[in-house]
Amino acid sequence: MTKRLILNLFEMNCVSHITHGLWRLPGNHRERFNDIEYWTELAKLLEAGGFDAVFLADVIGTYDVFRGSAATAIREGLQIPNNDPASVVPAMAAVTRHLGFGITFSTTYEPPFAWARRLSTLDHLTKGRVGWNIVTSYLPNAARNFGHDGEVEHDERFERADEYLDVLYKLWEGSWDDDAIVADRDGNVYADASKIRPIHHEGRWYSVEGPHLPSPTRQRTPVLFTATASAAGTRFAGKHAEVVFTGGPDTAFLQKTIAGIRAAAVAAGRRAEDVRFVTMAGVVVAPTEAEAKAKLARYQELTSRDGYLAHASLPWDPAAHPPEATLAEVGAGEGRAGRFRAFDPEQTVGEYLAGFGDLGRQPLLAVGTPERVADEIERWLDEVGIDGINLLQYHSYDTARDFIEYVVPVLRQRGRLRREYDEHESLRDRIFGAGDRLPDRHFATRYRGGAHLPEPVLQKETVR
Repeated sequence: MTKRLILNLFEMNCVSHITHGLWRLPGNHRERFNDIEYWTELAKLLEAGGFDAVFLADVIGTYDVFRGSAATAIREGLQIPNNDPASVVPAMAAVTRHLGFGITFSTTYEPPFAWARRLSTLDHLTKGRVGWNIVTSYLPNAARNFGHDGEVEHDERFERADEYLDVLYKLWEGSWDDDAIVADRDGNVYADASKIRPIHHEGRWYSVEGPHLPSPTRQRTPVLFTATASAAGTRFAGKHAEVVFTGGPDTAFLQKTIAGIRAAAVAAGRRAEDVRFVTMAGVVVAPTEAEAKAKLARYQELTSRDGYLAHASLPWDPAAHPPEATLAEVGAGEGRAGRFRAFDPEQTVGEYLAGFGDLGRQPLLAVGTPERVADEIERWLDEVGIDGINLLQYHSYDTARDFIEYVVPVLRQRGRLRREYDEHESLRDRIFGAGDRLPDRHFATRYRGGAHLPEPVLQKETVR
């Protein structure tokens, strides 16, 4: 069968998300992110173009490592100001019927009970169109914002996240039976108390009694996204993730990550095909090759190198050193590569700097005519092995408009995109074609019907 593309738009509730400096482009709507109309207009555009979902990124701190403060990020509008991604979902859902929503939320700093309730509420309001991008947070400022002296150690964050998910599964899958709501008007019984139960979770980090406050949603557990490529993240994704948003410096790294996570899924008792893989992709398209290249060149002119340096949380300033000096000579050794782990000490400072803000270095980048772009997307699907893309926005809304006008018709003709939505599908059913709920082989389903929930811990009577 021809593999169909999972098509998402990559968004964030801020001015400068991931293409720094480009908010200055003529006609760019990035500064309107505080307006509800920005989100409703965008949602209607994406649904008209057949997008599967809008993927909403988030951070809960500032990028304050580069040059020793958040000043560069603030000046650039780099993910500050930044609003809650989940809050714009009801507005977008109200003007659409099919568009899905991937919401980023961290497991590290906020308690699970409240998040479970908020996400169930959104799944109800959207009639099953919600997914959750599970992250553990990486910014030092985020840790300090929630009362920590420093970041929680990387692998411990994933251990906490594993228990966090366990709590949520107990709430979403185990706390209510599907037929708990009886709505008996004559008998004045709305819900059957025997079919609703507390979860009595007592773990290393969380203590939650329950029951879950919302009734079961269409999906019960929303579609589970993760964004990872680390060893701990791979194990976590193998157990939990349905869709992995991943990347890397090149396609070989990406393929290695995909293989590793598929193997981890099998080790967790799942199937390799239970996990789909989505990666960020840049698309610059126009009727002619020359027009597309000119458009990319215009984007490159306005790209801000400082924005990319700050986004990398680089703990030193390459611009303060001679461009001909090597990284080894200026002391840019281990631990000074920011969020980028690849490091070549023999590379010159000038060569290193050239990589920041170079739009042409995006591993998955297609520039050209609609047919050429479609060829590249098909290659990514069939040769690289991905299942979908989070479309990188250079311009809001022109990036999406161009893709819809030029690329969508070609991909539809080639069988890579649906021609219309299924009127009755949830987000999970759209991605996997196997119904609204998690398959039985997923770890979460062990709690269905109240199975494997612990008994309440009885307090011993005090002897007087």
